[in-house]
Amino acid sequence: MGLDWSSGALAEGLACYRRTEFFLAHEHWESVWLRLEEPEKSFLQALIQVAAAFHHLQAGNSVGAVSLLSRALRRLESRPAHFGGIAVGPLRAEVTAWLRKLEGATAVCTQPSPPRFQCPFPNIDPIRNPKIDKFERRNA
Repeated sequence: MGLDWSSGALAEGLACYRRTEFFLAHEHWESVWLRLEEPEKSFLQALIQVAAAFHHLQAGNSVGAVSLLSRALRRLESRPAHFGGIAVGPLRAEVTAWLRKLEGATAVCTQPSPPRFQCPFPNIDPIRNPKIDKFERRNA
């Protein structure tokens, strides 16, 4: 089974992701993920983890976001620059940049602090989530 981003649950999930409706994106993609086989299954799992990470960020949970982005990146690192109809290279770079940004904020948040300490959190409003762009092969 291939990944068709032009219709159905994958397309709906992608539209939700682009509207920053990350939980809904996760739900749409998970319905497809359950039926996939490798290597598409673990690839879509990485995209689901990216969506779930940004859902955590919307809720203010940077620790959960870092964990999910780290797991997603491990899955994306083994993929070529284009896989499953998605431009993976730019996505990997953006996920890496978010991880660096969030890991710095999380490190500051875990240091001992006064009781009323407000954890500095990267400005994510509006969230500029990593782009998940379709890749279409062009015939020469």
